[in-house]
Amino acid sequence: MSTPLKVVAVSGGTSRPSRTLALTQALLAELGKHLAIDSHLIELGDIARPLGSALWRKELPESVERELRRIEEADLLVVATPVYRGTYPGLFKHLFDLIGQEALIDTPVLLAATGGSERHALILDHQLRPLFSFFQSLTLPIGVYAAEADFQDYQITSEALQARIRLAAERALPLFAEQQLLRKIA
Repeated sequence: MSTPLKVVAVSGGTSRPSRTLALTQALLAELGKHLAIDSHLIELGDIARPLGSALWRKELPESVERELRRIEEADLLVVATPVYRGTYPGLFKHLFDLIGQEALIDTPVLLAATGGSERHALILDHQLRPLFSFFQSLTLPIGVYAAEADFQDYQITSEALQARIRLAAERALPLFAEQQLLRKIA
């Protein structure tokens, strides 16, 4: 039996219920259908106050430091953010400002975002992809953007969005071909 892939998902919203959280959970579930994963979900809202009050990483409480280490040690990151005023929220960026500059080199990252309309879909390529390029991460070729119309009561109802989630997960599989093979054998 193979060692499960360490998948860390960051849901960058700070409220509940959250379309960003629903999208993040759907991405994790889809990846879990294809790969043996050990997933960990970090909700920004859960660490927002101590994270926001720290200017430096050494000022973080151990609980938040532990979450940063999980991000840095992930085999695969799933990063989802709401769009706020045309970009990701400042606290989301602050979280990644505290990540070690070389900690995410070659780490695959599946990008995702939610917004009020399709007008914000370019956040994936114009803001998230450059952020993770700074870290020299391997951003996966297909990200997932979801608009408010894709949800009903914070649940995904759009078949088109569900198809994008499946496609994003399927396109991630070649990076983990050995894991995939071992799961099929098991």
